[in-house]
Amino acid sequence: MKPVSASPSPDVDLVTLGQRLRHLRRSKGLTLEQLSAAAGRAPSQLSLIENGKREPKLSVLQALAAALGVTLQDLLRAEAPSRRAALEIELTHLQKNPAYSALGLPVVKGGRRLPADALEALIGLHRELNRVLTEQSATPEVARRANAQLRVEMRRRNNYFAEIEAAANDILRSVRHPTGPLSQRGILDIAAQVGFTLHYVNDLPSSTRSVTDLKNRRIYLPQVASGRGHDPRGVVLQTLGHFVLGHNDPADYGDFLRQRVEVNYFAAALLMPERFAVDFLTAAKADRALAIDDFRDAFGVSYETAAHRFTNLATQHFGIPVHFARVHESGIVYKAYENDNVRFPSDVTGAIEGQPVCRKWASRTVFEADDPYSSFYQFTDTVAGTYWCTVHVESTRSGEFSVTVGTPYEHARWFRGGDVSGRTVSTCPDPDCCRRPPAPLVDRWAGNAWPSARVHSHLLAALPPGTFPGVDNRDVYDFLDRRA
Repeated sequence: MKPVSASPSPDVDLVTLGQRLRHLRRSKGLTLEQLSAAAGRAPSQLSLIENGKREPKLSVLQALAAALGVTLQDLLRAEAPSRRAALEIELTHLQKNPAYSALGLPVVKGGRRLPADALEALIGLHRELNRVLTEQSATPEVARRANAQLRVEMRRRNNYFAEIEAAANDILRSVRHPTGPLSQRGILDIAAQVGFTLHYVNDLPSSTRSVTDLKNRRIYLPQVASGRGHDPRGVVLQTLGHFVLGHNDPADYGDFLRQRVEVNYFAAALLMPERFAVDFLTAAKADRALAIDDFRDAFGVSYETAAHRFTNLATQHFGIPVHFARVHESGIVYKAYENDNVRFPSDVTGAIEGQPVCRKWASRTVFEADDPYSSFYQFTDTVAGTYWCTVHVESTRSGEFSVTVGTPYEHARWFRGGDVSGRTVSTCPDPDCCRRPPAPLVDRWAGNAWPSARVHSHLLAALPPGTFPGVDNRDVYDFLDRRA
């Protein structure tokens, strides 16, 4: 026979147990002394139990239940006996929070002497304190670590997500999409299939790319002429992706980043369906003429979308390991991915974003080319091996960016430009490669230079607060109220 535990389950909350004991005692019209006498226990012992400060033995609980005329299960139930008791329990737990203890403020007892409105106000303040502290904990370091962990997962899967490909294929079949690029009509059909209507407006909140009214099943999008710089088809499909993929409100910044990656993948899988994209790339590979430019043009998407989509399919379907990078003209990495062992610069958290790329890499040498806007190819000898890269430069409101797709030397033969003669040598992270100034320059200018640094304010700021970082809920609710 299984032995009876000498104490209540470790899942029993002592504060809730105390509240239930006090509630049952008072409902029977018993004083603390009367119940103590009936249960054969000292009043001081019962007082400690009622205040959640002592864990009673099973024998004590059985005696108390018998004295009250209730079952042991009723005494140990997890729910609070009343709304007032639930608030008092919550206040007790909130005041045990280390964040509150660190403030050095007194503990307020939630007994009958505390007015109901004061109890409500105290709990409201505690909840708001916890919300603010939770949002502030999402520091840039937390975000960078979360991003580094996400990249590990992407590398493990070769940036191929079979479940998202399947979801995209199911949607395309449901709207009977025949072949090739996805039309605006097809996008409207997909929205209807998911249960939404699309509405293009010119007054979206400035912190958003789209706003979804779940009550009325409407998705509000910027008018094409709004100049926000996003492919309107991609914005629609990313928004729909949240619902097709079953996303909930992000639990933390890592969850937010994961959702962003998944909906971007979903949108690309619809704009460049796997079967048709693989057929196109197979034919190009047979001709040894793989080219991101052609891939882009065949499906009518941006170069960056085509480059991303190529990384989804290249390893899974063709066994070609690749790396991708989006680098600002200043040399700073904004986005990057690799499964070909290329060594991107990284900080102590493992984050790549924000790090300067070697000046010898194609991502940077392209900006020195005679015609940086034409197709650019380069071999680079690195400490991890020799890589071939194809680079495209795009101009944005934030400056010029290079978008690079690269692969190890032995796979260059499948690409147009794989026979290029241009070649550089990079020994980074050796500082003598491109970080440390040459000795003659040091001799000439050391101690005679005083630059005024352009400090980007976002480097010093915490991440934007909110469930959806940076989104102002007041603006969103005002917008929906106007449109309702």
